[in-house]
Order: sequence, then C-alpha cells, then structure tokens
Amino acid sequence: MGYALATIWYERQRFLPAIFAVAFSAILIAVQGGLVIGILSMMSLPIDKSTADVWVGYPGVRSVDLGRGIPKRWVSRIASQPGVIRVEPAQIGFCIWTQERHDQPPVTEVVTVVGSRLDAHSLGAVEYLRDNPELMAKLAEPFAVAVDVSDLDRLGIRNIGDQAYVFEKRVRIVGFVKGYRSLGGPYVFCSHETARILLKMMPGNVTYFVAKCENPAQAEQLASRLNQYPNMSAFSAEEFSRRSRMHWLFTTKAGIAIGFTGLLGLLVGSVVTSQTLYAATAASQREFATLRAMGIPSWRLQLTVVAQSLWVGFFGIIVATPITILLAEAAGMAGTQVRLHPYVVLSASVVTMVMALGSGLAALRSFQGADPAHNIR
Repeated sequence: MGYALATIWYERQRFLPAIFAVAFSAILIAVQGGLVIGILSMMSLPIDKSTADVWVGYPGVRSVDLGRGIPKRWVSRIASQPGVIRVEPAQIGFCIWTQERHDQPPVTEVVTVVGSRLDAHSLGAVEYLRDNPELMAKLAEPFAVAVDVSDLDRLGIRNIGDQAYVFEKRVRIVGFVKGYRSLGGPYVFCSHETARILLKMMPGNVTYFVAKCENPAQAEQLASRLNQYPNMSAFSAEEFSRRSRMHWLFTTKAGIAIGFTGLLGLLVGSVVTSQTLYAATAASQREFATLRAMGIPSWRLQLTVVAQSLWVGFFGIIVATPITILLAEAAGMAGTQVRLHPYVVLSASVVTMVMALGSGLAALRSFQGADPAHNIR
C-alpha cells in the first residue's frame, strides 16, 4: 500500500488526470443524485412540511396532488381510533390560474391549490405558514392566497395585492412564501374554506383528512387499522411522501427523464474513470517489467495496481467534495434543488470507489505486456 501511494506521488503527472476523472465522476453522480431527490421532493412538500402523522384519502391515491373528494363523515371514524389526538381536513388539487394584464397577453397556468386550517397548531399548514402568523391571518380572508417567490414570473405576479382568477374566482395575493417551488403546477396556499370553493368540492366532501398521533411511532399502526376499511386509503406521512415521489419518478415522463439523466451521468462517469485509470496504469508497463525482472511476483504487482486504483478513488472523492457542495449551493441560488442527503453522498462515494476498483481490475490486462524482455528491446 505504501509503494502504491509513493508511486502516485512521484508519478503524479501521470495519475493526476485519473484523480480528476474520478473527481468528475463523483461530482456527476452526487449532483445528479441530489438533483433527482431535490426535484422529486418538490412533489411531496405539502406532506414533508406539515406536522400530520397520517394522511387519509380516497382508495388507491397515488400522489398527494392527485386527491379526490372523500366524505366528511369519515372524521369520526378516524378520531375514534386509539392514539389519535387530532383530526382535521386538508384540500389539495389542481386548478387553472389566469392572470389578466393590460400591457401583455394573459398568463394561464395549472396550479396546485393547498388549503388548510390556519392556526399555529394546524396539521396541514406548511412550515412557512406556521412560522408566519401574520401571513396566516391574512390568508384567513376569503379568496386570499400566497405563492412562492420563485413562481412570480410564471404566474404573472408582480406585487402583493395583485389579483388573478382561479376557475373564474377572483383571488388576491396577500403574501409570498419561500422554498416551495413545484415540479408540476406552482403551489397556491390558502385557507381550507377558500380551497373548497376554488376546487369546486361537493358539499360534505374534502380531499384528505390528516391526523396527529400521541406518538409518531403509532402512525403506521393507525394507517394499517384504517386500511381495513375497504373505501379509504391511509398512509403514514413518511410512506405517503415516498409514494408521491415514486409516482412522479416512475409513471410520469418528467420523472422518467430525470431518472434516465441520472443513469446517463453514472455511465459517463464510469467510462471516463475506467479509460483514464487504465491509461495511467498501462503507461507503467516499463516500470512493472523492471520489477518483474527483479523477481517481484506478479501477484504483488497486481495488488499494487489495485491499491493504486483505491488511492486514486479516495483522492478523487476528496477533490470532488468541496466542488459538489459549491455546485449544490449554486443550483439553489439558480432556483432548483440539489439535496445532498447523507445517503446520496454515501452512495456516490461507494459507487465511485467501486468504479475506481473496477477500473483498476480492468487495467490488470496491461500486465500481459509487462515482459522483462520488454526493457532490452
């Protein structure tokens, strides 16, 4: 191992391209993985940013934005379950947003309306609203809404107080939220009552019921008991969040394109790393031929190549780490999300080391030309 490290240092001009190739591969894998998770997490924000432990919807609901009307009378069925301390309705669904402007053509956009109760202990209200009681008080007014600051141009909004139409109902912008950009239709936050009207819910229906348990660990048990009823679907918040993301990843064209891009990045990184490391090892044929002439066993030289590949992978990860963090920050400033979840970082590191090791094993083919007679020709 010491000889492999010393070789990399003294032959650094030969191995630096391999280290940079591994770093490039690690950056590509981590950023692509973080981008996939960041983009898909936009689709589960109403779940992830709420305090509800259990979500109850219509049978077979696949994603939080695909809710359908369920009877209000289900509230007693949920509230009577052991361990439930609070139940409240939530409204989430798609609407058509129209912003008419005098100096430009009207803006028409599909939006996702998110309606919840507006108090500090609301289960369905997202974190930004719970932390801003003044904004919640404004949203309590009829047809008052809030949108994310990153979607202003998309919705044709310029300032607080602007008006638009949602399904022919006039709404007024009373504030902005931050960090709630959507992959699909922009999120439009409002009160539960306003959402009922905008979504044209039938009397006696809601989109979801959200429940709070005495202990969050009881969420899965509660969902399992509620799923015994044939006409409803219940999920823990974690399960429903994952279900929503997986729906967008595997059943929508946008999700499939994102996943394909991530796999393509992995393939490109593998090829670049393999070829560069192979070239660096193949260039050492003369040195390996000399060592074999000195009586060094072939298996020791092969072990040295494997050790070199591991060191190259390690140094590549070291180089890639700060660059990946900077790129993630830059992506956040540009309006997208690259979530460097610990699992993403760990997976990128493991995959990078495996690729480096695989490249080193592939480079062992160069030993076929490491003949001691090579140096006297």
